Amino acid sequence: MSRFTIFPEGDRALVADFGNIIDEKINDEVNSLASMITAQKISGVSELLPTYRSLVVFYDPLVLTYGELRAQLEKMDPDEASADVSTREVLEVPCCYEEEFAPDLKGLSDLSGLSTDEIIKIHSGITYKIYMLGFLPGFVYLGGLDKRIAAPRLDSPRTSIPARSVGIGGSQTGVYPIASPGGWRLIGSTPLEFYDPSRQDPILCHAGEYIHFSPVSKAEYTDIRKEVAMGGYIPVINTIHIEDSADRSLISAEGSTGNEQ
Repeated sequence: MSRFTIFPEGDRALVADFGNIIDEKINDEVNSLASMITAQKISGVSELLPTYRSLVVFYDPLVLTYGELRAQLEKMDPDEASADVSTREVLEVPCCYEEEFAPDLKGLSDLSGLSTDEIIKIHSGITYKIYMLGFLPGFVYLGGLDKRIAAPRLDSPRTSIPARSVGIGGSQTGVYPIASPGGWRLIGSTPLEFYDPSRQDPILCHAGEYIHFSPVSKAEYTDIRKEVAMGGYIPVINTIHIEDSADRSLISAEGSTGNEQ
């Protein structure tokens, strides 16, 4: 039975908190609880906000009281639901690591003692889980970065980072969905739009899903950009099997809060 603590967050939201560590299994339970609430179509619930280790549930107090909502959540067991999942769908994200898109790749090589080719191989050799969205619409916080290529944020953040830039900040990697200031080290760019307000669902990826970066050349990047612009690009989604692990922890709770770019 999953154990989570429920407490109010103002007069229009409550928080289901799953603990003080950031762990893949806990995050699975957070997203399972969100799915269960969505499936039950609870009248009065207006929005769900999953984070690394908690779920914020927004509701209309004129339709649903805190006590009523809490009672319904206490009947749910996201641990049981998440245990039933044995496969994951993984979005293949093309990424061009060439110098034009990777101004910090050489510096990361100097910091890590690895060659740029080794960094690319490591970064693109991992299947990353999306723990949460934040900072910008469509900005994905990914768990699972190899410690060998983890790096501190820049001492002086850039005033503008191009949309679709792929970066590393501390023990995380992610994609800037739109142009914005930021302090992550840029190592590549994807031709995919992680945020497009013209789409029916503007957000390309959601919390609980998985992505994998696939290296592409500048020419391939350009071709995919054209397909995306014309609306003809079909994202590649693969299915992987999940192997249970005694220790699935990826990031310590104090190691990265996910609110600094």
